[in-house]
Amino acid sequence: MAPSSGARGTARPATTSPHPATANAPLILSGADLVLPTGTVKNGRLIIDGTRITGAAPENAHLVDVTGFTLVPGFVDIHNHGGGGASFTSGTVEDVLKGIHTHRLHGTTTVVASTVTGEMDFLAQRAGLLSELAEQGDLAGIHFEGPFISPCRKGAHSEALLRDPDPADVRKLVDAARGQAKMVTLATELPGGLDSVRLLAELGVIAAIGHTDASYEQTVAAIDAGATVATHLFNAMPPLGHREPGPIAALLEDERITVELINDGTHLHPAALELAFHHAGAERVAFITDAMDAAGFGDGRYMLGPLEVEVSEGVARLVEGGSIAGSTLTLDRAFKRAVTVDRLPVEDVVTAISANPARLLGSYDEVGSLEPGKYADLVLLDSEFDLKGVMRRGEWVVDPQLG
Repeated sequence: MAPSSGARGTARPATTSPHPATANAPLILSGADLVLPTGTVKNGRLIIDGTRITGAAPENAHLVDVTGFTLVPGFVDIHNHGGGGASFTSGTVEDVLKGIHTHRLHGTTTVVASTVTGEMDFLAQRAGLLSELAEQGDLAGIHFEGPFISPCRKGAHSEALLRDPDPADVRKLVDAARGQAKMVTLATELPGGLDSVRLLAELGVIAAIGHTDASYEQTVAAIDAGATVATHLFNAMPPLGHREPGPIAALLEDERITVELINDGTHLHPAALELAFHHAGAERVAFITDAMDAAGFGDGRYMLGPLEVEVSEGVARLVEGGSIAGSTLTLDRAFKRAVTVDRLPVEDVVTAISANPARLLGSYDEVGSLEPGKYADLVLLDSEFDLKGVMRRGEWVVDPQLG
């Protein structure tokens, strides 16, 4: 994706100062509902010392009353192309940092940068830039969405730049990411698809099935070869059929697959989301944004590679053809919708929006739940599940100003 002209600055995004209590002293957040892996604890307390959650309160800890609020772990987004008017695919380092900060303001304390289809040399160059930000802790890694996808299900990707998933090309992008490649989306039915899945599995990189025209049988073969994620399930793949079930049935039924869902009310009908949760269960769902530049920024004209996008009332579509072009979703909105519209249990939403994506990234020992020893990454929600505070590594990104 690329920002539209005139609307994308180059200044480093302003950051909110940490809460005075966390700048020098340990902190106790007391009285909130704590959503833990074991369930919700009423009138709980969370102790933060430096960048970590701890199990015992030091004598100099500052007590903050958060009664009436809900504390959940910071959100983890494994599929995100940008935000705040900035693109992870084509922006400068300052642009990428601006996009990261935009999503942090909406509760996403861990973000993977997703690219879109482009020339191989360009994508390799972008991987080098993004890997530096991952190495210094700003990003949690890189996701390559394209160019190894089906022209039949290309969505908002440039067909002229698509190519078959030759293992040598896949390896080129992974190597360019210098150990920071976390996921590659493939149409695994294309020539080289299964061999590329096997290669990614050997390299410890997630092979995700997406933008695919695969049959049920071809999808099963890809899962057996090592694929473990469904890229935005239902979108950019054949619909579920009663004689030709296609990839959706295979992805939902297999316990080895985690399914991404874009819960913005546009990409999925509520019944489709309910179907996914019913068949996969909360333990196999990962909420994502698939966000593009306009997330947290506003309506207008944007560029998606060489394709022009019109964002109107928060929905991004290609100017030519009208295909949905990513989303303007932020995960705080996805969380609230899941609880208030889809009526999912808060615990299941936390599993899908924090714990499961953290496990996929191999970082669940550091993020994804509110447990002692992990980073103090958290989101404070009010009684309507609106975001009121965000903490990352012990410092407030959004300060709730509670005392």
